[in-house]
Amino acid sequence: MNTFTLIFLIALIISSSVQFWLAKRQADYVAAHRFAVPEAFKSKVSLEAHQKAADYSLAKLKLGNLDGVLGIVVLLLLTLGGVINWAFGYWATLASSPLPAGVAAIATVFLIMTVVELPTSIYQIFVIEEKFGFNKSTVNQFIKDQFLNLGLGAAIGLPLLALILWVMDNVGPLWWLWAWGILIGFSLLMSWLYPTVIAPLFNKFTPMQEGSLKDRIQGLLVRCGFSSQGIFIMDGSKRSGHGNAYFTGLGNNKRIVFFDNLVNSLDEEELEAVLAHELGHFKCKHVIKMLVATSIMSLISFAILGWLIDQDWFYTGLGVAMEQKSHAAALLLFILVSSTFTFFMQPVSAYFQRKFEFEADDFAANNAKAEKMISGLVKLYEENANTLTPDPLYSAFHYSHPPAAIRIAHLAAKA
Repeated sequence: MNTFTLIFLIALIISSSVQFWLAKRQADYVAAHRFAVPEAFKSKVSLEAHQKAADYSLAKLKLGNLDGVLGIVVLLLLTLGGVINWAFGYWATLASSPLPAGVAAIATVFLIMTVVELPTSIYQIFVIEEKFGFNKSTVNQFIKDQFLNLGLGAAIGLPLLALILWVMDNVGPLWWLWAWGILIGFSLLMSWLYPTVIAPLFNKFTPMQEGSLKDRIQGLLVRCGFSSQGIFIMDGSKRSGHGNAYFTGLGNNKRIVFFDNLVNSLDEEELEAVLAHELGHFKCKHVIKMLVATSIMSLISFAILGWLIDQDWFYTGLGVAMEQKSHAAALLLFILVSSTFTFFMQPVSAYFQRKFEFEADDFAANNAKAEKMISGLVKLYEENANTLTPDPLYSAFHYSHPPAAIRIAHLAAKA
């Protein structure tokens, strides 16, 4: 142990304590408001649906707390407990050179983390989601998804990891700038490929049939000056009862995707309004702004890692012996512990995301009917069992979308 060990433990205790305190505030607030539908929703949402949403939120919070405790234990075992040190020592004796040893050690640690997190995922899907009527997945589908995720992670992630480690070992002091460029280029490539190559591995995408809904959507696209490579219905109902709609892809490879659940839940004007909201994110350049912000933060992160990589205290303070010191070990340690030190940046990011949501709602109100956006959102809140009464501080810290009452009031002012 050294001074950095103490700093890391203090940061972990503070960030975890705040996280659990916020979760308790949320649970207490939701439970206290469980017995009455908020005034703004009394004519739209039944008490039964409101209480279902409260119970669903409380169940997820309890699991989240357990998952948080498990995450702390796993992080401490991996670092100060010596698992990372063991992994690098083990593969150093088997691999022919440092590069494959580093890739294998990092892959081993992430595989361990994946296995440890499996029980939480299983409980979330087959207990909580099942209890509240949202789970549509089968055991076979879940197993297939896990192997598919692992296979894609290995096929895509391992070559990328090997390339970044090679750059770290061979390019010189400015390796972090090259590694950042590679990561950004890879992210853009994956965003472009995702709609047509990756997403179809998990779901079936059917072109929307000709009819009044498609005509309405195409009319909206024309009015907004937006082009895409098609409008598709995704079979989201094979895994979940939750509905959604989204844009995916970049450049000339953009797609509009509606979950089949959503199409079955909303009327045509409500679907048009929801789509107008999503279009608003593009027209207001939110995607570009988020990409720029993410790129800047990742550049700063790589620059910090470029400094930490030569500091012996960084390795020993996190349980890695000097004989296992390597660029690969530094990269892994940085990935695992950085969130502990950046936890308090989360509300800043959430604030700007909520700001973007308001702007997209304004765009939807100007290009579709605000009252239809409101009715569509209320249906989604009810059918997805989203709580209508979140704790203000918890939502300010965690929510990427404005709380329901605030968002509806904002839209109502535009109607």
